[in-house]
Amino acid sequence: MSSQIAADVQAAFCAVLADEWARAGVTEAVVAPGSRTTPLVLALDAEQRIRVHVVLDERSAGFVALGLGQAAGRPAVVATTSGTASVELHPAIVEASYAGVPLIAATADRPPELHQVAAPQTIDQEALFGGAVRWTCSPGVAELSSAGSWRSLASRCVAETGGRAPGPVHINLAFREPLVGSGDDLVIPSGRPSGAPWHDSAGWLAGAAPDVVVDLLRCHAGARGLIVAGAGAGDASSLLAAADRLGWPVLADPRSGCRTAERPVIAAADALLRVPSVAGWRPDVVLRVGAPWSSKVVNQWLGALPSDVPQVLVDPQQAWRDPERTASHVLATDPEGLISAVVGGLPADSGGISEWYGSWLAAESAAREVFEAHLGASGPQSLSEPAVARAALAGLPDGGQLVVSSSMPIRDVEWYGAPRPGIRVLANRGVNGIDGVLSTAIGVALAHGRPTLALMGDLAFVYDAGAMVWIATREVALTVVVVDNDGGGIFSFLPQASTLESPVFERYWGTPHGLDLGALARAYGVDVLPVTGRSQLDALVSDAAKPGVRVGIVRSDRAANVDTHDLLHASVAAAVEGL
Repeated sequence: MSSQIAADVQAAFCAVLADEWARAGVTEAVVAPGSRTTPLVLALDAEQRIRVHVVLDERSAGFVALGLGQAAGRPAVVATTSGTASVELHPAIVEASYAGVPLIAATADRPPELHQVAAPQTIDQEALFGGAVRWTCSPGVAELSSAGSWRSLASRCVAETGGRAPGPVHINLAFREPLVGSGDDLVIPSGRPSGAPWHDSAGWLAGAAPDVVVDLLRCHAGARGLIVAGAGAGDASSLLAAADRLGWPVLADPRSGCRTAERPVIAAADALLRVPSVAGWRPDVVLRVGAPWSSKVVNQWLGALPSDVPQVLVDPQQAWRDPERTASHVLATDPEGLISAVVGGLPADSGGISEWYGSWLAAESAAREVFEAHLGASGPQSLSEPAVARAALAGLPDGGQLVVSSSMPIRDVEWYGAPRPGIRVLANRGVNGIDGVLSTAIGVALAHGRPTLALMGDLAFVYDAGAMVWIATREVALTVVVVDNDGGGIFSFLPQASTLESPVFERYWGTPHGLDLGALARAYGVDVLPVTGRSQLDALVSDAAKPGVRVGIVRSDRAANVDTHDLLHASVAAAVEGL
């Protein structure tokens, strides 16, 4: 076979990949520039059903693809060239694995004859990401004799990202030079009629919840039941309606989608469970749906409940999300199906506000009043870090998306954010890292074109500053709010801050960067809006629907931030103890 015919076969193979991915619902691809990916890049560029985004840095590209998949619920393709470029995808793939985000990593590779002979930019890329991927495949250099497998291979890439345990897959594609070809004159297997994918993997049917669990939950209707909802909790409206009918409060973290109503939502659970009298309340049964809260207080309280309190964990992804190891029942089932089965067998008059339910609602109301008094626009801490988080959640336009960084921002949103409908909260909490946050937000913004606000700390912003390359040219509405306390603010809450000498603490934990973050953003062509008052912050957040990219910087002090948190918790305790 001549080298040009071989190039044409590679082009045809990649055209099939792009076609089948589009048939299976893939609409987005992220490409990091490189030579060896040429056949795949040209195929993606020619596929009108797939939108291609170019990101200079491979690590950032991986997180942009992660954000696209996180927002849309279907995989995006991220394509890199060979060598260390492929390795750079590992952080995003690990996050996608633990967060259950679908993603297709397509790494270009050198052909077999260039391996183990010190050829440049050549490493062993088979099984490169180990157990972090749901499936991996290295089909080798494309040949016409294997063309009958191409569509199945491409379709399986998408199928393996879904199911009960969504996550990333890796396809390692070896290409020979020449890399530019045309498969137009080759006879290759056509796709299924009407644009159908080769393999139908539209979804899965959840197994029915065991009767013993349904009966266990149903028998506590109107009694001391409790629901703890996290990311992946399923349909929020049906869960909240069922909870209200059962007479059970819902400890709802912001990523659950359940913080949309006044009742039965408990948003201030972290502050409330710091109050000794509330921490002493004991449920008779706990239904946990989705991922755990970020709050150590909430999780430790659940872990300290007596062993005779049944805790039912509904975990459709089969990720065994039980770090405290206290779940008495772990169900890989559909949350809506379980709730429907429980509520469906209840008498019509099973609702009402019991003493248990009423106590939680009253404590929640008291905590919300405290937060508003201190963190509202006219409150004394109106531009503190908790206030910034609360304002970002409250002021984002309807239909918007809030991407929150790990460390303190996600905790402040979780602990102090008030319920509100109409927005979605996303965060990389699979492994809780601060790398790739800005890239993830860009991917989220690109996914639907909805107004997107990213809330992050200064170190997360500096860590992923390279994501701003070409960001000003992207057609997105993205507002980035950076809380700049000149270092790692979360460490000021740890024992190291009070037990170590200041120079040692600052060098290894405080880590002040001393950078002008505004100058950093402007160097990438991004508009910068310093925020020195609450009115500026509120205007910045409410303008998140405006096209373009802008960065707002809010200065904070790490020591004062610790004092603000302590004041809020003490104020909530005083308000609740006085009920």
